[in-house]
Amino acid sequence: MNHLSGVTRGQQNTALGLSTLAFTVCFAVWTIFSIIGVQIKEDLGLNETQFGLLVATPVLTGSLSRIFLGVWTDQLGGRIMLPLQMIITSVAVWLLATVTTYEMFLVAALGLGLAGGSFIIGIAYVSRWFDAKHQGTALGIFGAGNVGAAVTNFGAPFLLLAVGWQDTARIYAAVLAATAILFYVFAKEDPVRQEQKRTGTKPASAIKQLEPLKDIQVWRFATYYFFVFGAFVAFASFLPRYYVGAYGTTLAMAGVFAGMYSLPGSVFRALGGWMSDVWGARFVMYLTFIVSLVVLFIMSYPETSYVVKGIPNADGSERLIEFSFGIPLWGFVFLSVILGFVMSLGKAAVYKHIPVYFPNNVGAVGGLVGMIGGLGGFILPISFGILLDLTHVWSVVFMLMFAIVGVSTIWMHIAIQRMDRARHPELAKDTHLSDVPPLPDQS
Repeated sequence: MNHLSGVTRGQQNTALGLSTLAFTVCFAVWTIFSIIGVQIKEDLGLNETQFGLLVATPVLTGSLSRIFLGVWTDQLGGRIMLPLQMIITSVAVWLLATVTTYEMFLVAALGLGLAGGSFIIGIAYVSRWFDAKHQGTALGIFGAGNVGAAVTNFGAPFLLLAVGWQDTARIYAAVLAATAILFYVFAKEDPVRQEQKRTGTKPASAIKQLEPLKDIQVWRFATYYFFVFGAFVAFASFLPRYYVGAYGTTLAMAGVFAGMYSLPGSVFRALGGWMSDVWGARFVMYLTFIVSLVVLFIMSYPETSYVVKGIPNADGSERLIEFSFGIPLWGFVFLSVILGFVMSLGKAAVYKHIPVYFPNNVGAVGGLVGMIGGLGGFILPISFGILLDLTHVWSVVFMLMFAIVGVSTIWMHIAIQRMDRARHPELAKDTHLSDVPPLPDQS
């Protein structure tokens, strides 16, 4: 029997709307160190590597927690797991305001990082309300909750200036707790949980749910997500610091510019889901990687001064012609908006695959993919800090990302071509092939 029989459009919209709101608040909390971290860096006199570790630590917890949160959501349902996760996180955020040493900031950041686990809970919950033809769009709308990063980048600098970073953390904690209560009161059990309770069926065991992780296809999706999500989180946290350091902007202005990157990197995820439903997730991934390569190549070019030896002057003296090249602030902001846009499309494309390939293991598979992507958000800010301390060149960050995307694009293309020739040579050019569940022996 179809578990969606009897589900109304209103129920679907309510579940999607509440989940997206909750995820938006959680994501705003998850990226709070992108703003208050700059002030903490000044207060504690941190170097770039220490700052990178502080910003990245919440991402570590949010990433590693996704597998077991996904499994528990498959077993207990999102209506229980999401508000529970938010309440626990709100306590950690509130306690953040009492911390004074760098080591304790790292400990508090670990607790705050649970906010990132809300993503996989919401994915598992929302996917159960929609059929396969509409899951890409629905999950894209839910994933637009990434806009929480833009909320923090736009709003937190002004909140910090008004009340200080400690009260900013307390306000975030209070809003998170209130959202948890709102979700629990108005959300309903998903159709799968309702059917399990009605029939007395027990959810699959954790071991059973984790079996698909042996499929190489899962790990391929995870590597794509390392860039489209991991780098998104890393840049959302790093860009305020970059604008202040590289262009000398104020923190408030840096937050606005970083928000201009985060906003399209979030809200257009819904468009990416729709495009994946219509044209296929493979096409969207190619678009994401190719455009990202072009943008990152330009962003990688450092501010450079040139001295050219020209034609000697009439008196025989040496003629030196000096000029410089660099990306102006407005140009860099424009490029970041384009990058955020295509990354939002890619995030939706990756998660379009999961309910189609693994409809009964969305929590576990989505948890692993989200974990790998989240680890990108942990590893990359630390890498940024180390590279900056070693090279003292701002654009080295984008050189690193260009290399990562280049390798990922080549690997994806080779894997797809090999799969098409071996399994479906007559469909090698079908952009929808990536959305068709694999054969049992597909690699």
